[in-house]
Amino acid sequence: MADFHLGNFLNAIIYAALGILIFVLAFVIIDKATPYHLWTEIVQDKNVALAVLVGAMSIGMCIIIAAAVH
Repeated sequence: MADFHLGNFLNAIIYAALGILIFVLAFVIIDKATPYHLWTEIVQDKNVALAVLVGAMSIGMCIIIAAAVH
């Protein structure tokens, strides 16, 4: 417990929130750039290929955002 610093904890919270916000904004931009609504296509139409593509794209964006924020 001696190594706990409140400043480090607050930085981690701020960077995590910033990373999540950037990811959500990037996902919204990608959703608007496609000719159809991604969530409707995945959930209602059960488009597995699109779900895999969006999942891979999300992981890629998260890796880039984590590297940039870190």
